[in-house]
Amino acid sequence: MYKVFLSFSQKKAKYSATRRLLLKSKLLKKAASMLVAEIEQKKHDKERVVKESFPPLNLPGLSVQELQDLCKELYRKIDVVDEARYDSELKVSKNETEIQTLNEKISGLKGTKRPNLKRVKKTTDDMLGACTDNSKLMKADFKAKLKTVKKEEEKKEEVNDWRKNVEAMSGMEGRKKLFNAGQ
Repeated sequence: MYKVFLSFSQKKAKYSATRRLLLKSKLLKKAASMLVAEIEQKKHDKERVVKESFPPLNLPGLSVQELQDLCKELYRKIDVVDEARYDSELKVSKNETEIQTLNEKISGLKGTKRPNLKRVKKTTDDMLGACTDNSKLMKADFKAKLKTVKKEEEKKEEVNDWRKNVEAMSGMEGRKKLFNAGQ
C-alpha cells in the first residue's frame, strides 16, 4: 500500500522541459502568423467595402451643374455618416456609464466602498490671488491675526514648613494669627 502512495505522488511530466519550450515557441510562431494573416484580411475587407460603397469619381468631362449635384450628394452622404457616428458615440458613452455604475455596484457588494468626494468651495480671493506671493505668505502666517490672551497667574500662598511654625502657632496666639490672616 505504501508503494501505491508513492507512485501517485511521484508522477512524471508527460513532456520534458525542452519539449514544452519547443511546443511553446511553435505555438507563439503560429499565433503570430495567424495574427498577421488576420490583419491582412481585415485590410483587404476594408478596401473592398470602401470600393463598393464609394465608387471612384470620374470628374473630367463633367459640367458645372453635374459637379454641383455631385457635391450636394457627397454632402448628404457625409451627413448620414456623421449621424451614424454620433449615434454610435452616444451608445458607447451610455454603455460606458452603465458599465461604470455596474462596477460600482459590484464593488459595493464586495464590501469595499469608495467615498464620494466633496467639492471644496474657493473664495474669489483664493482664485484671484492663487499665484501671488502675498497670498501664500498670508496663508502661511495665519496665527499672526489671532488675539493673544494673557492669563493671570493665581496668587499662590506661600507654603511654610509646619514644623518651624509649630511653636509660633501654638496656643491662643497662633489662633489669633490664623484669624487675622483669614480677614
